[in-house]
Amino acid sequence: MLHILLIDDDVQLTALLAEYLQKDGFKVTSANNGAVGLEFCQQQMVDLVILDVMMPQLDGISVLKQLRRDSNIPVIMLTARGEDLDKVIGLELGADDYIAKPCLPRELSARIKAILRRVQQNNSQTELQLGALRIKPVNRSVSLQQHNIELTGAEFSILYILAQNAGNIVSKIELSQQALGKPLGSYDRNIDVHISHIRQKLGKPPQGQQWITSVRGKGYQFTYPFGGGA
Repeated sequence: MLHILLIDDDVQLTALLAEYLQKDGFKVTSANNGAVGLEFCQQQMVDLVILDVMMPQLDGISVLKQLRRDSNIPVIMLTARGEDLDKVIGLELGADDYIAKPCLPRELSARIKAILRRVQQNNSQTELQLGALRIKPVNRSVSLQQHNIELTGAEFSILYILAQNAGNIVSKIELSQQALGKPLGSYDRNIDVHISHIRQKLGKPPQGQQWITSVRGKGYQFTYPFGGGA
């Protein structure tokens, strides 16, 4: 049974979501305090974390920062509707997805299943070697010139799909569906933020080329060491 950790100071909401997710086949642990949730996650085996942004004392952004220091566990952020800045910050810090509150338990469950399905697919995919870049789905690890590159689950999935299609353009619609497990929404910057984060972590390749280039109106392309792009 997959174990979900739900961190939110709203006691009624956590009880509602926990009840639904348990009926949907998940084991759920609830923490109504950021510090308690962080400590539990660091000490116990958890498959996915649902994390509220706005909490007293230790907020969700702070919890995510500490989680990402030593863990790539999938994280879904709960944000107040319209809080776009929180969404962007969460994605930049390594959140895998976000969902606006109040949220439907059915939608949250669908997002959880999509992320966990993506993790399972990663584990069954073939290892890729592109120059000095090595991508290993079995443990979702990436190394460049034998130095480990720490990516979140969403970042890994996007990089893997682009590298698997190296030299070809992959649309943002395809990346969102295949890597994040959800349709691309209107004005959705999810993919762009993840790509920016991947670029920063990989750094610049030799001779000023780009690992990933954007192709206006079409999508993204893994180009190094293949050249091309815009």
